[in-house]
Amino acid sequence: MKPRHVKSGTFHILLLTLLAFSCKTDKNVDTENAFYQDKPFLQEYHDAYVVGTNAGENEVRKILADRNSNIWIATAAGIFKKTKDSRNWIKVIAGENDGPAFAVAEDPKGNIWLGTWNGLYKVTNDIPEKVSGPKSPVSAICATTKGIYILGPNGFWIDSGKGFIKQNTTIAKSVRDVISDKNRGLWIATDVGLYHWTEKETTHQYKTDALISAYAKGLALDQTGNLWIGGLGGVTIQNSGKKEKELRPIEGIPSTYVTAVRQAPDSSMWVGTQAGIVRFQPDGTHSLLFSRRWLMDDQVNSIAFDHEGTAWIATPQGVSAIRKRKMSLAQKNDFFFDILMKRHIRAPWIAGQAHLKTPGDTTSWEPEDDDNDGEYTGNYLAMESFRYAATKDPIARENAKKAFGFLKLLQEVTGTDGFFARTIIPADWTHMHDGNRVFTEREKADELVKEPRFKPVEVRWHKSKDGKWLWKGDTSSDEMCGHMFGYYFYYSLVADEAEKKVIAAHVAKIVDHLMKNDLNLVDVDGTHTRWSVWSPDKLNRDPEWLPDRNQNSMEMLAFVKLAHFITGNEKYQKEYLRLIEKEHYLENMKEVTSQNPAWLIYFDVVLQAYLYPILINCEKDPERLKFYRTHLEEWFTHRKDDHNPLINFIYNYCLNKKSELRNSVDFLIDTPLDLVDWPIDHRKREDIQVVRTPVLEDEQVNALQPASLRMTVRWDKNPWTLAGGNPQVEREPVFWLLPYWMGRYLGMISK
Repeated sequence: MKPRHVKSGTFHILLLTLLAFSCKTDKNVDTENAFYQDKPFLQEYHDAYVVGTNAGENEVRKILADRNSNIWIATAAGIFKKTKDSRNWIKVIAGENDGPAFAVAEDPKGNIWLGTWNGLYKVTNDIPEKVSGPKSPVSAICATTKGIYILGPNGFWIDSGKGFIKQNTTIAKSVRDVISDKNRGLWIATDVGLYHWTEKETTHQYKTDALISAYAKGLALDQTGNLWIGGLGGVTIQNSGKKEKELRPIEGIPSTYVTAVRQAPDSSMWVGTQAGIVRFQPDGTHSLLFSRRWLMDDQVNSIAFDHEGTAWIATPQGVSAIRKRKMSLAQKNDFFFDILMKRHIRAPWIAGQAHLKTPGDTTSWEPEDDDNDGEYTGNYLAMESFRYAATKDPIARENAKKAFGFLKLLQEVTGTDGFFARTIIPADWTHMHDGNRVFTEREKADELVKEPRFKPVEVRWHKSKDGKWLWKGDTSSDEMCGHMFGYYFYYSLVADEAEKKVIAAHVAKIVDHLMKNDLNLVDVDGTHTRWSVWSPDKLNRDPEWLPDRNQNSMEMLAFVKLAHFITGNEKYQKEYLRLIEKEHYLENMKEVTSQNPAWLIYFDVVLQAYLYPILINCEKDPERLKFYRTHLEEWFTHRKDDHNPLINFIYNYCLNKKSELRNSVDFLIDTPLDLVDWPIDHRKREDIQVVRTPVLEDEQVNALQPASLRMTVRWDKNPWTLAGGNPQVEREPVFWLLPYWMGRYLGMISK
């Protein structure tokens, strides 16, 4: 549970956070009719490789994909090879010749050349042989049809077919990369500038009229023959030896320390840095790969491509392969739904996140409780309801019924007149979040000064009467909103007449409890929970609850309106009108769209989104309906820039519109397949700025990042968040499945 209002200023909202390219406008989106015709797209995903058990083996300095798509790497612990269909790395040079390696290349005949601490090796038919001539160490190799070029701190040698001959030319010893100029010459990057070598002459560039800086690290030719020189400061692009363009952080380079450059088979240019890889497309767009979701380490040492187009990235922590597979949104739905059923539905039918005993390793998963199990199972209930409404799949109907059964059990397990639990766990579980504890009087005083609304809940977990479950109390207002959101769609889209009566009785029981307790959710200790307060005495007359007045007024109007809508009992309508006419809850709600920035948290945005379908579709009075619709229109103007597909489709559902489809589809396409909540830290990037908007209390990025570059999503998380993540958590994919099925139901996304 996240606090709704934190006065200390120390709380920071975390974000979600997967395909690592900025989505361009999809040609399948019909903007006139707001319809997306689903068809396969290329989905990128990260395949991570650990080379060995020690740091030296994983410090990969150079990488090569040979003609058979075998992968060769030069590491601090020697040369390793991985065959195409294997995940195992085999040491190539062993014994007394084993040691640090720096370079690897393939010649036109398929021979592999290795540069190591003690010289040059040639590998033919998997047998390495040391080659005489070049003096160790060998730090760079360029193999062409015209010869094999060997460079290192002790010289420059060429073998044109008659053995290696040392060249009598002056080139800096700090060679970092070397490539052919496609015309019998070489481009050579060094710490003191760029060299161009031919048999006739050697030229040297180091001044700023030719390069961003003299420190040159990586070289590549693009599809038009321009030379890209990466190094300190960014990338210099030259044509015929003259500077044509510079790429710095303002153009999308995430770090001024550029370490490698390579052209991909699709003609994009991949630029490796100390803060990830940026890819520049021929059409001028660019996209980024960074964080452990995409790379074993953000420092990129070397880049190679195999014949299938897979990118192989050398880092100080191992090897990353960026692969692609064709997927449609329907196939992506199947992929996520399979993961949901395997790892994210726990008994009795709770949709929640999975705990990873080994960070990042989904094979080590185990179920865990979460404060928001009720809210997010409410999201899951809505998802299955839309799936059933769109497909009439009986499995979706049965799953929705099970999810509702769990939410109903959350009330029944407490043995109260209407209070419901946050979540439940089997009684034999020994590990849970927020175990029972005792507060000392000193601790209570300390907390009370920091937060006058603090409630010292010492007994959070209670055993059910049947002894089967432990249930968690102190239920929050966000749980109530999530429950009601799910109930509305289950009632409207799935339930038959008998089930509607059960839903109506359940909702009525909860709302009756609220009405008996001055519109507060009262725990078994006889007092309201910390955050579930909707009483007019608190919201309208207690200054400490002023930050929640607008939001909570909107919530209570929705709860009571839903009770009236599904039961027909006029007592709920009478209470609804009392709150509007006597307690001014509609006027309070009006101010939601102009919330004081000190009190705005992104979590509230999603809770508000949950409520609009209830308020708009359950209201029959023309004037109030007009108010709600106008309120949603104004609210949505503040939310459009979030490109949140859940919010977009809720807006369309409520107002019968077909808006923002392009941004919604972009998100659905760009969301990674990897659901691990890998840490994302944009602070290391130089191509973005740290700001305090749109939420004043949060450190955020100044430009909304694509789904592939955020923490794994839960919709309560601020999409603009600067940093966060927990690799011991795999998020449930309902965040993707719910808007997808809403889009399908609304007819905005094809099958």
